[in-house]
Amino acid sequence: MRVFKNKWFDRWARREDISDSTLYNAAVEITEERYDADLGGYLFKKRLARTGSGKRGGYRTLVGYKKQNSERIIFLYAFAKSDRANISGREETALSLAAESFLSATDRQVDELLASGSIWEVQHHE
Repeated sequence: MRVFKNKWFDRWARREDISDSTLYNAAVEITEERYDADLGGYLFKKRLARTGSGKRGGYRTLVGYKKQNSERIIFLYAFAKSDRANISGREETALSLAAESFLSATDRQVDELLASGSIWEVQHHE
């Protein structure tokens, strides 16, 4: 399984001090069907705990994933529960389209996105 994050998410994760190991572990949980909501259109909601706090007061992440093909997962967007309750319908539609586009991309297209800096691969060190 390869785990990715888009440019926006990478900046957000660094600012919030969310490690790649945390993201990778969350991706594994998603493949094990341990997520908070299936929003449809390859879009899933997954909670992440805030450092020193639990998941309830933590972050909500929106992740692109195709259940039938767990080769790729991409973290697209996140927010602190204290900042907002949820995303709008318009945001959900846009993120769903982004997820579908990424998940249907060829390996060559993914490599091009990596080379251009549009996405980053989550580095997992066991």
